[in-house]
Amino acid sequence: MDFPFWIRFAHFINLIFITLLIRSGIEILSALPKLYWHDHATPGTEWIKFTKKEFPSDFKKRVWIALEEEESFSSWVALPGHKNLGMGRHWHFFSIIFWIANGAAYCILLFTSNEWARLIPTSWSIFPQAIHTSLLYASLHFPPPGNPYNPVQQLSYFGVVFLLGPFMIATGAAMSPAIGARFPRYPRIFRGRQVARSLHFLGMIAFVLFIIVHITMVIVERFPDNMGNIFLGKGTSLGIAIGIFALFVLVVVAVHVWATGISLKNPRLVQNKLGAVIELVRHSLFSRVISRQQYSKSDVTPFFRANGYPPDTKEYNDLLENNFVNWRLKVHGLVEKSFELSLADLRAMKKEIQITETSCIQGWTAIGEWGGVPMSYIISLCRPLPQARYVVYYSYQYTKGAQFYEAIHIGLAKHYQTILAHEMNGEPLAVPHGAPLRLRIETQLGFKMVKWIKSIEFVSDYKTIGMGQGGHREDHMYYDIGAGI
Repeated sequence: MDFPFWIRFAHFINLIFITLLIRSGIEILSALPKLYWHDHATPGTEWIKFTKKEFPSDFKKRVWIALEEEESFSSWVALPGHKNLGMGRHWHFFSIIFWIANGAAYCILLFTSNEWARLIPTSWSIFPQAIHTSLLYASLHFPPPGNPYNPVQQLSYFGVVFLLGPFMIATGAAMSPAIGARFPRYPRIFRGRQVARSLHFLGMIAFVLFIIVHITMVIVERFPDNMGNIFLGKGTSLGIAIGIFALFVLVVVAVHVWATGISLKNPRLVQNKLGAVIELVRHSLFSRVISRQQYSKSDVTPFFRANGYPPDTKEYNDLLENNFVNWRLKVHGLVEKSFELSLADLRAMKKEIQITETSCIQGWTAIGEWGGVPMSYIISLCRPLPQARYVVYYSYQYTKGAQFYEAIHIGLAKHYQTILAHEMNGEPLAVPHGAPLRLRIETQLGFKMVKWIKSIEFVSDYKTIGMGQGGHREDHMYYDIGAGI
């Protein structure tokens, strides 16, 4: 068969990264182990779930947050497992970069050589031939070897490379808040982000089944020839074939054991090292992406999940008891003019109203109408100094003993759909959703949209704030600061 080296190398690299993608994808699924066919993601309407947790019947009467839906999957299945969504996302996005790069290189080399003719069908006759070959398999007989594939193998490999692979990339992109905000019609090709999420899951199942069947057939049908072709480019003896197979398995298992172990033992190292690669790609692809979404009132979600328990401090409770009359928003830092604004001051300013979709990092989506002051207007009032590159939003909420905060680039803060919202669905903002004031950034995941805002600070860098990762979730849950994907 004489497979060239680049095919054999691409095959091995693909095996490594597709298995990393599957396991890290399962970790991401564990944050919301439910799948829906509509973007409202209404509790109780999921078509499948992987949790025994029952949705509380009194969820509309008590403070209930979406994190209560999260499951802890074993490290035997998920990467790294045990409620490590931040680590799972880092491994998923790191792996997808190299998986796509490997696939692109493979396709370029395929079409610049004669190898494409052995993979891509060139005649409709392959379909009746594939039926005949399938009947031979069903009767437990092996068909004669092809050149290099028989009709069933050729159609299967063609489908995985040119249909299933691009399908997974397309459905994955449809779940990106940055892509959905910039191209709001794109997720609608799949009838919304939740449908894309369900289809992405089904695509993962297809990959798992393909891998199982593929490995099984490699073993049971001409094993020495198959392993020799995959590794050496030509057939070999049974003993060498067994050795090659054992080496393949050991390398893949070793990679996964190492990735799981280092993620659980030293998550900050993984966050920073993988994050540096991911951020480089994210910045080149998404840094200039702006939101253009605008839904209608009929699209508003009937039940909008809340995430994060409201502040439980005397300071916040005193403000709440007085209906936030004494609340003041402090704007300070690297600005020409520091000031404080009351809720009445903000309500008297020009109000921006927008109907947009929230994409939570856990996986749920919801559409709401938000009213508030454009952040660009606040910027025009305080006039940031030239060295101010980031805007930090501090919350009244404390989690794990630390004040909740998030940092965003000042360019993102200036976008017209970045607002300080004090209304939701035409009503004053409710406590579970961030009263008296919350941030809305429509190209980012929900955790960046700080609720219960106390103050806003303009800074040159976020490295000296908290643990220096750019936000509370980044500090404590190892999320990536680039929350557009």
